[in-house]
Amino acid sequence: MDGQILELKKAIEQSHYTVAITGAGISVSAGIGDFEHMNFATVLQVSSDKVLRTAPEHYYKMAQKAFLNAMFRGKSTVTHKKLAYLEQTGRLQGIVTTNIDCLHSLAGSKSVAELQGSFGINKCLSCGKHYDDVFIWNQGKAPKCKVCGGVIAPFPVYEHIGLADTEVGKARDWLSRAELVLIIGTNGPYGNVYFNYIRHSAKIVQINPKHTQFDKIVNLNIHSKSDDVLSLL
Repeated sequence: MDGQILELKKAIEQSHYTVAITGAGISVSAGIGDFEHMNFATVLQVSSDKVLRTAPEHYYKMAQKAFLNAMFRGKSTVTHKKLAYLEQTGRLQGIVTTNIDCLHSLAGSKSVAELQGSFGINKCLSCGKHYDDVFIWNQGKAPKCKVCGGVIAPFPVYEHIGLADTEVGKARDWLSRAELVLIIGTNGPYGNVYFNYIRHSAKIVQINPKHTQFDKIVNLNIHSKSDDVLSLL
């Protein structure tokens, strides 16, 4: 893998505009399951506005188990931290993610396009007031609206796991400019939401221990865990 690490390092150093695309695989080492390890009964409850409306404290406990405990225990993964560092040092211009766990932002990344929203984008189901702050979910109980006392829901719940148009727009803009695209911990291009917007001349690097839909189209395939790879940069 040493030769691949050197090639990756060179690609990052030579690129003037780099974008990372991340998926569920990068959050596994933080304690959040990917599609192969999720408890789908819990996931269905965490994505249900009916459960949240009728039993907010039960919903909160399910969200804690699936996401919140891992998000707020201060253990962002090596991958999240290294991507934040690359942004802070001017080597990474944006992150496009389907993850809703806010771990990129919690690790310090600023330019993050959350395609499916996250626990950082919220609104009251009664009056519609927005609370775009992930830390309302770190109070030990289900958050309630300060205006009307209604139940507050994260974007994936009130939009029924839909797409956040503003975030999609950012992702498409960044990828249309990218000279280097790092695909990390995701198995497929998520339809045509963003992938067709990658400029044809961009170099694409994949970091994933498993074979994916990207295998045949990337310039460099590093079949290892992202934490192991990025820790060597």
